[in-house]
Parts: sequence; structure tokens; C-alpha cells
Amino acid sequence: MSGGIVRRALVVVIACCAAHSSLSAAPAYVHDPSIIKAGGTYYMFSTGHGIAMKRSPDLRAWEFLPPVFPTTPPWMRSEMPGFSGDIWAPDVTAANGRYYLYYAVSSFGSNGSFIRLATNMTLDPSSPDYRWEDQGKVIESVPGQTDWNAIDPNLVIDDEAHWYLAFGSFWDGIKMIALDPQTGLPAHRPPEVLSLARRPGVRNDPIEASFVYRSNGYWYLFVSFDYCCKGAGSDYKIAVGRSRHLTGPYVDASGTSMLDGGGTIVLQSYGDVHGPGAASVLRDGDSEYLVHHMYDARHGGVPVLQIRPLRWSDTGWPIAGEPIGAR
Repeated sequence: MSGGIVRRALVVVIACCAAHSSLSAAPAYVHDPSIIKAGGTYYMFSTGHGIAMKRSPDLRAWEFLPPVFPTTPPWMRSEMPGFSGDIWAPDVTAANGRYYLYYAVSSFGSNGSFIRLATNMTLDPSSPDYRWEDQGKVIESVPGQTDWNAIDPNLVIDDEAHWYLAFGSFWDGIKMIALDPQTGLPAHRPPEVLSLARRPGVRNDPIEASFVYRSNGYWYLFVSFDYCCKGAGSDYKIAVGRSRHLTGPYVDASGTSMLDGGGTIVLQSYGDVHGPGAASVLRDGDSEYLVHHMYDARHGGVPVLQIRPLRWSDTGWPIAGEPIGAR
């Protein structure tokens, strides 16, 4: 979702398109997509100035909506020196009768980062109830004080309605904290930080963009290995491990722990599809989709959306199908 050393230099500012209401068959400049279905409409949030927002009736044609934050909140620049203007890796979930949007603010090449939460009663901008409300800072990483990076959030709710937040990039890998279901903020201060996955021995520990998904009696931890944000030179790839327990330990198909660098590859570069990563799973009735971005070598390596049917092997490992719609 965001490179620990080489960050989002390729992300194109799409704020200029926010007022553009026409539908397009293939939304360009999509990085770190998160999709949710609400009232028969699909809403997508992605990295960009103010958090980019789009909607679709069918996962194929997308309409630009105004960004979540039409103007940059002043505290973003005051609390994050070097803030580029792009808000990273939004993650949207419906719970408690509202929508929870976790997102990250950071600076390039640093683990000086924080995750924050905004909530809304609806995702329809035409509704009188549409209003994003800031719920405050969730967790922060500080250079020289923390060995992890507070970006790439993912809210996870278990079968007993316990809430957790997975996050992390490079540095010391993927982490998790418990949240208070009433507030969406940490259950404890300071939070107890659990480790889920890392790549020891690999230069810069290139692992990030975690997404935890329940299926087949397991919890599956999707991550991105290696580097995004280099256009057609990106070597991002989607990997996965699984566990019977939400907090781990997660192992890959060979039995290697994800804390020891394990991870079974789900999708990697092929043909004109370069650096697929920042994956999440959309469950839509009986259908499941793998949602991610990739760098399109046919168009100069621009990051674009891909949505693929998600299937499962006989042994319960995820298989990415061919992308739906226009690629």
C-alpha cells in the first residue's frame, strides 16, 4: 500500500477530477483501493488528496465523487511535517450502524506516521446525513521510538465482535492492536502491539498492506511483498498465510511462519500487469472478489484498479481469477 523506502511517488493527484460526474469504464490512477457495497451501490476509497472516492453500480463503470476531505485538515500538516498532501491506504468497514474509515498520514521514507479514524452515517453524498466526523488519532509511530510503521490500516472484527486493527509497513513488519468496539480507538493506552508477519533477512523487510479475511474456518492474512510506486518497474506481489486464530500464528502453504518470512504468492507480475498489490477482499453475497491495484505497462505504468473473482483450492488456499471488466 505504501513503500517503506520508495513511497507513492507515482500516485497521481486526482482531486481535479473530483467534481467530474461522468462514468468511465476503467478508473485510472487508483492506488490502495478499498471497496464496500452499500444500498446496492459500490463505493471505492483510495489513496489521494483528501482520500479519493468513487462509486459504481456494477464494479465496472465508476463515477468520481468529491474527496472525503475536500480541503486538507490543518492538523494534518501541523502533526506531520513533510506531509505530501496524499492521504494513504483508506480502509472502509460497516459496523454499529455507521461506516468506519481508517487512513494513514505519513512522510516519504520515514516511519513517522499515524493512523486516524473518520466515521459517517451514510456513503451517499446526496443524503442530509452525509458527514465525515473525525474520531481522532488511533496509533502513531515515531522515528527512533518505534520499530514499526503506523500505516496501511485494516479493521478486523472477529466472531465474538472483538475489534482489531492490522497495520504496518517495512521496518518490523505487520502488526495488530485491539480496539474498543464502542469507539474504534485502541482498547488500551498504550496499545499492546502484536506481531503478525515480517521478512527477516530480506533487505528493508519489504512487507506491507495487510488485510485479514475469514473463510474456510481460517483467518487469512493477505500482504504485499517487495516494492510499489515504481511504475512498470514495481515488483509488488500479493502473498498470503492463514491461521485458526485471528492473532496468529500465520503460516503459508508450506508451513513456514509469516514471522519467519513465509507467504504463499497469490498474484505477481505477468504480461502488462506489473506489481499487483494492496489487496483486499470484497464479499458480495455468494461472490468474493480480490480487489487490488496494479501498474499498467501499456500506459506508462500508471496504477489502476483490478477486481478479480476469488476462488479457493481444494486445500483452502486463495486463487485469483482473471480481472473482470476492462483492464
